[in-house]
Amino acid sequence: QVQLLESGGKLVQVGGSLRLSCAASGRAISNRAMGWFRQAPGKEREFVAGISGDGSNIYYADSVKGRFTISRDNAKNIQYLQMNILKPEDTAIYYCAARASGTQYYVFRSADGVDFWGAGTLVTVSS
Repeated sequence: QVQLLESGGKLVQVGGSLRLSCAASGRAISNRAMGWFRQAPGKEREFVAGISGDGSNIYYADSVKGRFTISRDNAKNIQYLQMNILKPEDTAIYYCAARASGTQYYVFRSADGVDFWGAGTLVTVSS
């Protein structure tokens, strides 16, 4: 079993930056895909960014491309989401996700294949 714990969510102004972290514990997933999803009020959960186990493959949703950067530190079992030029539409609960199996090259492009979810961290972008 894997436990995922997000942190870093808070209230930030439009145009600001924020870095989210997700610490994994309970089982080594250093070579497994991880990613970020978000759910805005009244909307379904959507994919934000994915990174392969070895960090070589990265994929972003069009809505965040060029503004968000996903990364990971396998030695620490942590992944990050650097968010820049934040917009009000980025307001959401952000969820960390991980896959239990697969090659180190697999990358999320949707919720298909997600085996573990964190509880989420709230990001509010105020105008």
